[in-house]
Amino acid sequence: MAEPNTPTYERTVPRVLMCAPTFFEVSYVINPWMTDHVHDTTSERSRLQWDALRETVARYADVVLQPPAEGLPDMTFAANAGLVFGNSFVTSRFRYPQRQGEEAHARAFFHRHGFDIVDLSEGVFFEGAGDALFDRGTGRRLWMGHGHRSDLAAATELAKRLDIEVLPLKLADPRFYHLDTCFCPLANGYTLYFPAAFDAESLARIERHVPPGLRIAVQEHDAVEFACNAVNLGRVVILNRASEGLRSRLEGAGFMLIEVALDEFMKSGGAAKCLTLRLDEAVGA
Repeated sequence: MAEPNTPTYERTVPRVLMCAPTFFEVSYVINPWMTDHVHDTTSERSRLQWDALRETVARYADVVLQPPAEGLPDMTFAANAGLVFGNSFVTSRFRYPQRQGEEAHARAFFHRHGFDIVDLSEGVFFEGAGDALFDRGTGRRLWMGHGHRSDLAAATELAKRLDIEVLPLKLADPRFYHLDTCFCPLANGYTLYFPAAFDAESLARIERHVPPGLRIAVQEHDAVEFACNAVNLGRVVILNRASEGLRSRLEGAGFMLIEVALDEFMKSGGAAKCLTLRLDEAVGA
């Protein structure tokens, strides 16, 4: 039996979707990170970094691979394919035409694997687990970012379709265009986040729902290294880079950090979390 106040973590093996960067490159600009990086990536380096991430994730989870598609360079960012909850898959509806071709591939993949496909209303933009993150504490709660890519209207629809509480958070800094670039729910209710990425009302909402002892606010130097764009698998946190101060705080909370260099993908505005999608998602997990 665990001692009182001893953190407990997932005991089942998580399942994580990834998509190889076979066709990855920065070929257009749809977020500030892409500026000045068009045609500035190499397939060799991106593949080496992605392989390192896949091998790291595979130590703690079963990795499922989605086939990439030519002409869709951002498809490797699997988190944006949609949102998984139980056996339901909520399909993304991308705001930018450059990514809309990914939608049919994701729908076909998840239908083929036995998921129930859930569509939001026509005209409502929603970019999947890039903007929708389940709280890993107690209760049925989903945090949903809006303001850059996903519409606020998606929050109401997700609450109804999935029968869960949805807490909308408005993103205020264009560098942090998806929620998963600046906010990461961790096991046992801890929350890693960059306060300056949110408007005042949304920041107050975070502080109202996450107790002070469970908030891990990062400074800008960690935020721009995509420290919040992390993969959390039980007590393991996989990310691009963390300062010594942030590492100390996370380790003090009982987490083990693993850094995997992902600078090639950061040129496109993504890192560890963007490159993965949980397939066994359930609130409180």
